[in-house]
Amino acid sequence: MTLRDFALAALAAGDAPESGYLQERRQAAAGATLDGYLHNPDPADQPLLRLRDELNLTIPDLLAVTVAAAVEEEVMAGRAIARLQAPLGGSRPTLGLLAEAFHCPIRDLASGAAITTGLLTLPAEGPPLPERVVSIPAPTCFALRGVATPWPGSTIGLGPHAEVPLPASVTEEAARQATALTGTSRALVIRTASAPEGRSVAARIAASMGLRPAFLENPATHGLEPWLSLLGLLPVFCLDLAPGDRKELPAIPGRQGPVVALCGPDGSVETAAGSTWNWQLDAPTREERLELWRQALNTPPGHPLAAQLAADHRHRAGRIAQLGHIAIHRASLRDADSPGPEDVAAAAAARGASGLDALAQALPHVITGEALVTTPALRKELDALVLRCRARDGLVHGLGASAQARYQPGVRALFVGPSGTGKTLAAGWIAGRLGMPLYRVDLASVTSKYIGETEKNLAQLLARAEHAEVVLLFDEADSLFGKRTDIRDSNDRFANAQTNYLLQRMESFDGITLLTSNSRSRFDSAFSRRLDMVIDFPLPGPEERRRLWQSHLGAMHTLTETQLNQLAVLADIGGGNIRNVVLAAAAPAQRAARKIAFADIAGALDAEFRKLGKQRPAELIRP
Repeated sequence: MTLRDFALAALAAGDAPESGYLQERRQAAAGATLDGYLHNPDPADQPLLRLRDELNLTIPDLLAVTVAAAVEEEVMAGRAIARLQAPLGGSRPTLGLLAEAFHCPIRDLASGAAITTGLLTLPAEGPPLPERVVSIPAPTCFALRGVATPWPGSTIGLGPHAEVPLPASVTEEAARQATALTGTSRALVIRTASAPEGRSVAARIAASMGLRPAFLENPATHGLEPWLSLLGLLPVFCLDLAPGDRKELPAIPGRQGPVVALCGPDGSVETAAGSTWNWQLDAPTREERLELWRQALNTPPGHPLAAQLAADHRHRAGRIAQLGHIAIHRASLRDADSPGPEDVAAAAAARGASGLDALAQALPHVITGEALVTTPALRKELDALVLRCRARDGLVHGLGASAQARYQPGVRALFVGPSGTGKTLAAGWIAGRLGMPLYRVDLASVTSKYIGETEKNLAQLLARAEHAEVVLLFDEADSLFGKRTDIRDSNDRFANAQTNYLLQRMESFDGITLLTSNSRSRFDSAFSRRLDMVIDFPLPGPEERRRLWQSHLGAMHTLTETQLNQLAVLADIGGGNIRNVVLAAAAPAQRAARKIAFADIAGALDAEFRKLGKQRPAELIRP
């Protein structure tokens, strides 16, 4: 005997086969009382009875749910209900039938906890209340029997996402957060740029509470709580917030327990009761990164690669797991026993691995020291910038309280100089020295004419760059970080708001940002304070130009020392122009299967001067 027998017995009538089915239920329940049964129920009814206590269900609510579930599981139950309700038809029970069978007013059922929490659904509009059909959501019906099927817009557990190994400090904090959430109706917001890492943290919190996570993306919340409760799930809302966005977590009818939300660093999350508790997932310490790299690369203790990667890079746990997976695959392709540094570097540079491709362009070419021709003073400044980037993780360790206050490990540098002086080339050289991919920001993809879209795109870009730990290059950065203007109309107001956001977000950015511009004066004065270094790239002098000509020509030329000196002294152009000249001169030389001659250079130089709107120096004698 089960609760279903009591519920269906109340509907028994007539002599038809369907009525016989109901009479059998009546005989099964004969001699027993519902009150007595509820004190010693069948194990199959325990999940529903737990819901009764949590949602404060009445006896009519309980029996109505039982009937609604019965018609979803038994063909004969549906046929019996349809016969009883003829000529209305339909195998799902109406509110009038249930109210009459269980001797309660229709209004009590319609406004009862089963309906208001969504355990049962009742159409808001349609025929009169007695004729409206009552049903139970399919996932809830399955959950009553212990079968887990997804609620629309949800994923139970990590699903296709592999669990990310977490640092010990995060695991310990997750356990503390779980203890603080247990028995409350609080909301915890986990902020991270890595969705897999955030999901793994939420799963760890749920496990510490004896639950599983249910990740929710725009779900219908009416009826969600009974499903969550039956399956022992912790609701985790997955949010995508832009700068300035305010999101109120949707209320879950009947929910008395805690909720969790996952989102990036931007926006604010609230509940109907007020603010939420925020937990920002920071980069692991060097010791934690070492252990994470060992796990990700499957290397033994003492292996130098894990120690080197932990020391040189501030990767998050999610990124380490991703790079380790790709690196192991690349190592297997070359039949190597374990990944090497080249496998990890290739994994970091792999297209799509960083998630930045929609907003930035990867610049994969490694720039060697021989390719970057600079003055000794400029090379010294670039070396100092590389040193600052490498030391950023523990730069303030041991320093005073004022130095440690508000310290952010991000590095921001501005390269200023005329076009063709090697600013972008230097950015590639720095990225190569650091062993990090270089991405040039696609301003066309980032900027938008729609209000707020530029900030949203930049927030997404910077969050992904922090997760991937790449060097971001903003070419012609003054177009984004220009001076604020006096407000004359609404366009000025929104432009200034955009600049304000950029200034604040760049200061909190955890990565390395390189900006280039032709003029320092175009930047807002407030931005200069936020820069760690400003490096001037002057036009090359004769000595640098001679080295540039030699570096570009290599051994594929017949120019004499005198001709090289003449070019270096008289052709006052930058490295980018020299590159254009050499490439143009190489075309006819290659076609003729010979080395580059001075005549080729002279002709190409004339064309380059015309592009610049200048006359070729008269002293530069053509052969």
